[in-house]
Amino acid sequence: VQLQASGGGLVQAGGSLRLSCVASGLTFSTHGMGWFRQAPGKEREFVAAIRSSGHRKDYADSVKGRFTISRDNAKDTVFLQMNSLKPEDTAVYYCGAARGGAVYMSSNFYSYWGQGTLVTVSS
Repeated sequence: VQLQASGGGLVQAGGSLRLSCVASGLTFSTHGMGWFRQAPGKEREFVAAIRSSGHRKDYADSVKGRFTISRDNAKDTVFLQMNSLKPEDTAVYYCGAARGGAVYMSSNFYSYWGQGTLVTVSS
């Protein structure tokens, strides 16, 4: 199984980025997917998750109303649209594939992880 994340970069506060994560080696449409992030000196934290069907999503309170998770099961890809970015959003963002198909906020439910993509938001 491989998860390939991309789309990170340097952006000014208030700007937008769209992260993508392409999966291979698994039946993508049966797995819940999630995005987590880890800032320097901090633990990995939940950002957003989406059910295998795409019909249910959940978000961390810190990103609600600014970030949108979506997926394209035909392309084995999950996305994270990030708007109104803040300096505190700076982190390495990781996509994960869960063991089941539901929405999971805990990293304990995820079996596979991508390599991470760095998002830096300047003030």
